[in-house]
Amino acid sequence: MRRALGAVLAAAMLGCRAPAPGGFTLLFLGRSPAARLGLDSLSWAPDPDQSRIIAFDGRLHAVRQISSPRLATPMAVAPLGPTELLITERTGEGVVLDTAGRVVREWDSPDVASLYAAAGGRVVAVRSPYYVPELAASEPDAAPLIRVLDTLGRPTGEGGIATIRRPALPPLSHLVNAGAVAVAPDGSVYFAPLVRDEIRKFGPGGEPRWTAKRGLPGPESDPVFLPPPKGSTELRLRQRLVNVALVLGPDGRLYALGSEDSSATQLRVDVVDTASGAIVATRQLGARQGAVAVDRSGALALFDADSLLAAAAPAAGAREPFAPAFALPDLRGDTVTLATFRGKVTLVNFWASWCDPCREEFPLMAALYRELDRTDFAIAAISDDVDAGKMLAFVRQFRPPFPVLVGGGRMKQTYHYRGLPYSVLLDRQGRVVERIFGFGGEEEFRNLHATIAKEVGVP
Repeated sequence: MRRALGAVLAAAMLGCRAPAPGGFTLLFLGRSPAARLGLDSLSWAPDPDQSRIIAFDGRLHAVRQISSPRLATPMAVAPLGPTELLITERTGEGVVLDTAGRVVREWDSPDVASLYAAAGGRVVAVRSPYYVPELAASEPDAAPLIRVLDTLGRPTGEGGIATIRRPALPPLSHLVNAGAVAVAPDGSVYFAPLVRDEIRKFGPGGEPRWTAKRGLPGPESDPVFLPPPKGSTELRLRQRLVNVALVLGPDGRLYALGSEDSSATQLRVDVVDTASGAIVATRQLGARQGAVAVDRSGALALFDADSLLAAAAPAAGAREPFAPAFALPDLRGDTVTLATFRGKVTLVNFWASWCDPCREEFPLMAALYRELDRTDFAIAAISDDVDAGKMLAFVRQFRPPFPVLVGGGRMKQTYHYRGLPYSVLLDRQGRVVERIFGFGGEEEFRNLHATIAKEVGVP
């Protein structure tokens, strides 16, 4: 999750035109679409590895960032009016933030997992290319390919646009119909399937306008099953990954981020004329060129995404305080407050007995606790169990050496996290160093150990 600092690589330009200084609009960061708000002229992009949203100015300097327990793995940003951002979570929830970072509203995914786009007051949802259950319950043939929502995330009276494609293996319909989406200010919708070489435009009323192909070599077919490895029952699929993300640029052209190869390890950007569907320019991305921008003259520029993200590392003085402060009983019934841990680097961990990843995580947390000096480091493990008996059985099984606090099933409503386990590392002043969503295994704990050791060294 941590990235080394580095200088931004020089832009690689399409054609011979030099970019207008200070006039970049970010289109893609990594494999995610970015968004520009009209009021502040900033480009907002997701950083899923660090669970944050970053605002870049016209020089692609990171000038603001937003983190929140609701931003577990943000995968896409879309403008929702002049002052709000619509964030797509990896698991399909929609989160609407204002540019101060306040959560305005959120909603659950209308599909197994959805990707959202918005423009001109119109919100659409498609099956997400970022999280695809390869074997899922079959959908009816009449299921909409593109769902039209209002700005509260509710289906509108318009219903949907087009219908899903029914593959030869119906359980793979989510994979076959997953794809990227963009919305124009006039209500037109662009859709690009993840595993098929096409980009489709629909008019504001849902009528088909054109279908474009990127011209990838080789035959196309639906995903097919591959033989499992010897001695294994693992399900494997052969699939061709084509389209990753779509964005409408400030010049009104459509930009398609897609692959040159079947596994999407070699990416390219195609510039599409929205009137005809003609591809007017193509640029291959280099190994480190994971950020794509366009300047005021319409010239395309490629940057090192890792360097842009590293330069966005927050300063220690800019850290937010952990809130709200807790005052919870421990297993003996004594009240323990957040202030109890002030002066120590503290890992606040939320868990529950029914959470299988929590069972895998607890032994690693215990080892971490024993490895570090308790005068400098603490763990507060807060149970969100409703059933006290199951919580106590969990504690008897794992016998954690650190304090266990009783949340009583109220913690998710209080701290608004996506799921369990969820941890927040705090510095000595009780400010957030980083948030950790889910369980990342031994490697995550090695990285966490290094971060804690660095924080402990700060007086």
